[in-house]
Parts: sequence; C-alpha cells; structure tokens
Amino acid sequence: MDANPTLDQLQVFIAVADNGGFSAAAGKLRRSQSVISYTIANLEAQLQVSLFERKGTRQPRLTEAGNAMLEDARRVVAGLQGLRARARGLSEGLEAEISLAVDVTVPDVALVHVLKEFQQHYPTVGVHLHAGALGAVFDLVSNRQADIGIGGQLALKDDLVIATEIGTTAMVPVAAPGHPLAEAKPPVPLEIVREHIQLVVADLTEHTKGKDFGVLSFKTWSLTDMGMKHALILAGLGWGGLPASMVHPDIAAGRLIALDLPSYPVVARPLFMLHHSANPPGPATRWMVDSFREHLIGCAKISPWMRGTPAR
Repeated sequence: MDANPTLDQLQVFIAVADNGGFSAAAGKLRRSQSVISYTIANLEAQLQVSLFERKGTRQPRLTEAGNAMLEDARRVVAGLQGLRARARGLSEGLEAEISLAVDVTVPDVALVHVLKEFQQHYPTVGVHLHAGALGAVFDLVSNRQADIGIGGQLALKDDLVIATEIGTTAMVPVAAPGHPLAEAKPPVPLEIVREHIQLVVADLTEHTKGKDFGVLSFKTWSLTDMGMKHALILAGLGWGGLPASMVHPDIAAGRLIALDLPSYPVVARPLFMLHHSANPPGPATRWMVDSFREHLIGCAKISPWMRGTPAR
C-alpha cells in the first residue's frame, strides 16, 4: 500500500527537524514528548524509511533519507497552507488572479514597488502582467483581457471603459553624450532634429494608425520595447523620448543628455487607471490601484519633468 502521511505527521516531522529534537518539538507544539515520538514512528513506518538517527547521539539527527524527505514535507505543508489561504480569500470575495496591463511609459520603479508590496499583502492572488504601448493597454481592457490598465487615455472611445486619473508621466528627449544633437547649441531647431535617427516605440494596434506621437525625424527606427529603446539610445544609435523616471539617473550621471527641443516640449501627462464597467475592481485590485497612485506621486516628486517643469 502506498504511503499516505497526514498533514499532522508532516508538521511534527518538520518541528522535530527545525527545533533539534523531540522534547523541543513537544514544547513548540504543546504536546507530550511521547506523542511526538509516536507520531514520528508511525510516519517512518508508513514511509518505510528512518527519518532520524537515534543511536549514539543525545539528540536525534536527520538521516540522509530524512534530509531528502524534509524538503518534500515542507513543500506539501506549504502547498496545503497556500490552498487554505486561497480558499479563505475566495470565500471572502478576494480575486484569484489580477490581469494587469501597463503602458511602457509607466515608471518601472513604481511598477516594481507596487508588485513587491502586493505580493506581500496578497500572496494568494496571482498576477498576469501585460506590457504594451499606446492603444494596446486600452484594447486589453476594452476586450476584457485585462482587469485593469495603467496608461494614457489617448482620447480613445469606449463608453464601457472607465478612466480614473491616478498620476502623471513625461517623455524626455535624450541622446548619448557625443551624439550630434547632444553637442548642438540649444535650443535645437527642428530642421536639425529631423536629420538624425529617432528611435520610437510602435503601437501594435490600429488606434494610432496615421498618427505620429512626437515623431519628428525623417529617419526612424521602430521598436516595441522601451527597455531596448533605452539601451540603443545609451549606445548612441539615435535619439528619442524616454520616460522621465527611467532617464533621471542617466541624466544625473551624465550617461544621457536631456535635449532642449522646442518641437518636443516636455510636459507632465496624466496616467489613468482603466477598467471595464462590467468588471469593477475587487478588494485586491483596489489596493493595487491605491498603491500605484501612491508610488506615482513619489516618482513625480523626484522628477522635475513629471511636475510639469520643461527640460532645459
């Protein structure tokens, strides 16, 4: 017959191993030492292995088999505890998972802090993260593929998508030191800007087809990833607008130069929380939105551009 250890047996096994003996485990679990010894003996009989070496030592030591089984026991107990916590949360109306769509202009530092704190507050709630540019976030929310979206409103129309302003972002035109635009006398006129390769993040949706958001140069390289755009600009392969929170450390360290371009004014632009009217946020989602609002305010405090001050 296959072994069928109980949760209690596994918890006693872990307590003996963690506390250094049967007596210490008995005190920890508030049971008699004889009960602890009996439970371990029954577990060993079921598994048909010796978990502890008892002879020739004052305190029982884990055998080689015991060491191996201990990790399995921990995984089983942790899994069952997680199952119980998830079931308790679901019974209280907590979401099982949140599908989150984030625009590439949302400050990475805010996203990281929000998700880190969310994991601590809601360990049983899964997160499905989408990243997109321009119309992608709106589409994901509108099609109910994402529970909430964090991004710009873009004046897109869907009466069923509700937008609530929660912060600001700003795109700062930058180039690497040594790039012609970085060395040009400010303010740099449009006719000079147009002669240099501009790196732009492309919209994979049809919402912005035929529209150029801040595209000035005659020569452009299109990307779908803001991180790659950042890397290429740092390498001197072109100029482009990057989120203020992303380039703030680079500008301070001299790795990038903020360009003075009258044709590319730097202004704080609102960020919105989007959700479908048929899918109102649950308790964990509301907590996440509040956390985003708090951290976006924090990002704005350290970035002059996100407070609406033009780059010079």
